[in-house]
Amino acid sequence: MINPRAIYESLIDYASLPDPVREVVIGPIWTLCRTDRGIGLAMSPQIPTRTLEWPGTLCGRPVSELAAWLAEWEPYQAAVGMAATNAALADLSPPPESIPVTPGSLLPPNLSVFEHFLPELAGKRVVVVGRYPGLARLGEHCRLSVLERSPGFDDFPDPACEFLLPEADWVFLTGSSLTNKTFPRLAELSRSARSVLMGPTVPWLPELADFGIDVLAGVEVVDPEALRRTVAEGGGVRIFDGPVGYRLAELGSAHRLEWLKQRIARVFAEKERLSALMDQWYRERSERFPEFDRLESAHRRLSRLDSAYKPLWDARQAGS
Repeated sequence: MINPRAIYESLIDYASLPDPVREVVIGPIWTLCRTDRGIGLAMSPQIPTRTLEWPGTLCGRPVSELAAWLAEWEPYQAAVGMAATNAALADLSPPPESIPVTPGSLLPPNLSVFEHFLPELAGKRVVVVGRYPGLARLGEHCRLSVLERSPGFDDFPDPACEFLLPEADWVFLTGSSLTNKTFPRLAELSRSARSVLMGPTVPWLPELADFGIDVLAGVEVVDPEALRRTVAEGGGVRIFDGPVGYRLAELGSAHRLEWLKQRIARVFAEKERLSALMDQWYRERSERFPEFDRLESAHRRLSRLDSAYKPLWDARQAGS
């Protein structure tokens, strides 16, 4: 079993950037974080609250500071942390090999990922974690079970995951499982199924394959201003009517190898740039290099990326 903390450590490392946060919007459905690199989304907690400790203090903070909140258990902090992490990763996504998902005619646009896979789902045992609006229509095409934290009619409660997921042919996990920390266990239980991690909360991270995820179905921001306005005005599935679109990234070894290679090249260039800046800094002064923590993070990311890349490369060489 992989250490469940590993995915959070990796995400926070990737988001350890000094870029200032330009805006945070906590809507009833989505939480949005904007930096100069782009926009990140996360599902807002479906837990009403009247007070938070930090409104009015988030803009201008380094994105790394808010991204670190992803490790917190307080749901609003974790949602802001997830959105900040996705904002930090915005200029790394989606991967070049990903394909756009074109909305079809059988299911609404927010369910276009399911419609994309519909020919493969026919007659299969399909478990969806999270009750998506309009999902009932999917049940006409497969043997559908839905796990929901607040179960409605025909939904299964959280504990049913221990029984349903190991027997599933396909599992669709909501990206918000990363935010609420249920992801490691749900992914472990789903290892015998074809697993798709989906939704606007999904981070574009190839290392998610180490948890048994086969496909990432995240979103690409098409219209940033329309997205911000829709989120602020309480939009849920309306963000799929233009502001964002789904993209699919396969995490098979061939796709992941190329994606990891691109990430390694980018992080290596960052490390070299920061190392040169540090050398110049210490030639001129003695106080601590202000971007030392970012350089250390680059070293950690390179180590993680190399650990993920080497077995895939060795397997390719052995098979050639």
